[in-house]
Amino acid sequence: MSSCKDCISGVRHEGTPEGKMEKIGGVECYVATPTGDYSKDKVVLYLTDIFGIRLNNPKLLADDFARNGFKVVMPDILFEDPVGENDLNNTSFDIEGWLARHTPDTWLPTIDAVVAALKAQGVTRFGITGYCFGAPPAFYLALKNESHATAVAHPSHLKAPEDLEKYKAESKIPLLIVTCEVDRQFPLEAQAIADEVLGGGKFTPGYERVHFDGCVHGFAVRGDMSDPKVKAGKEGAFKATVEFFLKYL
Repeated sequence: MSSCKDCISGVRHEGTPEGKMEKIGGVECYVATPTGDYSKDKVVLYLTDIFGIRLNNPKLLADDFARNGFKVVMPDILFEDPVGENDLNNTSFDIEGWLARHTPDTWLPTIDAVVAALKAQGVTRFGITGYCFGAPPAFYLALKNESHATAVAHPSHLKAPEDLEKYKAESKIPLLIVTCEVDRQFPLEAQAIADEVLGGGKFTPGYERVHFDGCVHGFAVRGDMSDPKVKAGKEGAFKATVEFFLKYL
């Protein structure tokens, strides 16, 4: 797998997370729970980028999903080996070496264990959101038809058209892809291929793609909120994902 400088760049967002750490299926997870009434049989499973569950940004996003009525479980799919917060924007970080330690055979059992444990707790419907590195795990669950709505933002390590054609052939799960103008991991060409393979009613369970100009890979979780276009993109990406889950989950 290859990566790009934008995979490790971004801005740390300020705020105080309101969720809690909890072991689910033996896996450390960040859990954000709505304060009001919510459907106990539904969970949004948040699959992170390479900074994992320790960075503030995904926790704040999980809290925002909870404010919209969804219980969120964000498992540590990186085995307590995330790219450290101090390496945010560190262009000399050995990202390829890190990726070599985090191949699918490392995160597959983790995801399976968390899903099984949540099912044992009574969860019957899963919304899956995957950011960057979290996109292939999100596709994994969709291809198993374990989820009920899948949303990925600026996905990394998806092959176009292969992974998209496989999704169309094997999954029955509605799919949302959040894309941006500058993205070496899922560039404009791949975005066009996604529309060609899945759009225009070709994927009957449901396919949507929302796009944000003036944004780069990582904007939906690590974007610079001082940039008006990026701020609008991040907020738009979140709004689209919430609306997608409200529609299908």
